[in-house]
Amino acid sequence: MPETKIRIDNLSKTFSGQKALDGLSFEVGDGEILTLIGPSGAGKTLALKCILGLIPADSGQMAVAGQPVPSPNTAEHDAYLRQFGILFQRSGLFDGLPVWENIGFRLLQQPGNSRSSVRELAADKVQAVGLSEDVVDLYPAELSGGMQKRVGIARALAGEPPILFLDEPTAGLDPIMSNVINNLILSNVRKLGSTVIVVTSNLATAEKVSDRVAMLHQGRCVWSGKTEEAVRSEDPFLYQFWNKKKDGPIDMPVTSMAF
Repeated sequence: MPETKIRIDNLSKTFSGQKALDGLSFEVGDGEILTLIGPSGAGKTLALKCILGLIPADSGQMAVAGQPVPSPNTAEHDAYLRQFGILFQRSGLFDGLPVWENIGFRLLQQPGNSRSSVRELAADKVQAVGLSEDVVDLYPAELSGGMQKRVGIARALAGEPPILFLDEPTAGLDPIMSNVINNLILSNVRKLGSTVIVVTSNLATAEKVSDRVAMLHQGRCVWSGKTEEAVRSEDPFLYQFWNKKKDGPIDMPVTSMAF
């Protein structure tokens, strides 16, 4: 495994008496793509928010590039966040801004970046994700779901961050567009050399883009390993989830419907 870039050790978080993270531990190597999988409520997105310092953990340790996560609302935390590019679960585009301002939003807040230079960079990024340059002047409402995802990826890549968090990059997309997004993730991330955590419930995405997979259940990491090992693993948690089985250690809620 490459040198560790992100290390999470025994992380716990409780909301209203319910443990959302329960001793969660995993690590990501420098330049590696780790995909977090698991049922809804397993703690996948919450783990990302804790690493970003947006939600404080109750206990445990986190280190990024060997440094602990700084306290929020400090100059150190602002500088810390600059190393991350983030694709939000529902793209998270600003409706009132054109595409180029969405992509360059963070760069426009930094001194020394002119609007013309940021617009030029945005045009390069939309082309890198397979969109035509004229898309930069459109607004999010004028884009399809797949185009919005691509713009979200372009925004995450803007500034060439060393770490990328991609939360459900193919959610809500058809299988063909999902495959397009998977290919875009691979081509752009490999070129950039970033360390990546992907959160997904799409096993095709997990299998295609990951170097390693970590399976979360009830706030714990119950399995981790190389992607090719995940495909053939007989671990009961991973096997049930990967093969979409109803029976197994993961309790699936059952609802009765009257017709």
